Amino acid sequence: MNRAATLPGDPPGGRRAIAVWSIGVSVYFVAVIFRTSLGVAGLDAAERFHVGASALSTFSILQLLVYAGMQIPVGLLVDRLGTKKVLTIGVLLFTAGQLGFAFSASYGMALASRALLGCGDAMTFISVLRLGTRWFPARRGPLVAQLAGLAGMAGNLVSTLVIARLLHGVGWTAAFAGSAAAGVLVLVLLLLFLQDHPEGHHPEPFPHRGSAYVRRQIAAAWREPGTRLGLWVHFTTQFPAMVFLLLWGMPFLVQAQGLTRATAGELLTLVVLSNMGAGLIYGQIVARHHTARLPLALGTVAATALAWATVLVYPGAHAPMALLVVLCVVLGFCGPASMLGFDFARPANPPERQGTASGITNMGGFVASMTTLLAIGILLDATGDNYRIAFAAVFVLQAAGLSQIFRLRKQAARRERERLVASRVETVHVPA
Repeated sequence: MNRAATLPGDPPGGRRAIAVWSIGVSVYFVAVIFRTSLGVAGLDAAERFHVGASALSTFSILQLLVYAGMQIPVGLLVDRLGTKKVLTIGVLLFTAGQLGFAFSASYGMALASRALLGCGDAMTFISVLRLGTRWFPARRGPLVAQLAGLAGMAGNLVSTLVIARLLHGVGWTAAFAGSAAAGVLVLVLLLLFLQDHPEGHHPEPFPHRGSAYVRRQIAAAWREPGTRLGLWVHFTTQFPAMVFLLLWGMPFLVQAQGLTRATAGELLTLVVLSNMGAGLIYGQIVARHHTARLPLALGTVAATALAWATVLVYPGAHAPMALLVVLCVVLGFCGPASMLGFDFARPANPPERQGTASGITNMGGFVASMTTLLAIGILLDATGDNYRIAFAAVFVLQAAGLSQIFRLRKQAARRERERLVASRVETVHVPA
């Protein structure tokens, strides 16, 4: 089904929308650089703070725990305060966290810094999604969301190419402290040029702001099957690549597969490049054929499971390079597939509930990533660094997510058809 029709009250888009939205995306870009910088520094962090696999995974787990726990509050804040204020708070927090991590002399201080970074990071993506819905027509929603995700992966690319080289060139403190300057730059751009919405497209006045309203807002978003389906699509698709890029990819490739750090870094870069290409493809497909959302998501889950299973059961001590390349290319499709979750939640909720619904959806993949990071760390310590057993945790989380997707898919499709019919009736009655 092609949903090219313009809905009543759609914002105009255009060059100014692109310029304003690009500022928000640049904030998210920097947040992802900071978020994923630990992925290329995992082995260095283990040496610096004298910790094992479980303690090392705690860095990312705590960061994701804070991130996931903040999603609904951030969604509510975005609906209430607007994008500019929430993004400003986010930049201040994640920049402070990156600076704190640079100068951390102890494991405890480093943990606190990653938690602060995760808190600020949590405020970025939901805000950017909200900015897109305020500045672009609804028919552009899937493509705009995928492009935002693409910018995030570009940030990941900076981590794998730039932060890794800085780390081994100028050292821990200089690399992380120097990267924090990017946070100051985007803060200036944000304060000077970002605007929440175009003229003439002011949001509806915010109603009563007490706890009762908050509960109603969350409950209303959760009651929509599309919101819950979006959460489980995000849960099932995002975490394999997130776990790989955020922490365990480098140790797996170096320690389990016998690659050099340079070669492992190239494979991590391949994941990011694949993600960027897949984001453009998925965005274009869903913008033209909305019914392709679920087949794309399920196909990505199946391909990911097959690639991991092939690598983990390979009979030799090390999987061949060609197989590792295939795995990394397939993992690149996980990020764009997770963005499809928002394409289920977005049409299921009215504009004044978009932030809350997006927050609920965005929790999915990060809860799954946090759970898998912890499981892999525990299993590695328990099995003497047996990566084949540890990475089998991926299949357990995928099975759990698929069971919920199949349970909710028909309810969500029926409810979306009802809302689409209602919006068409409203369009017919809007005077020219």
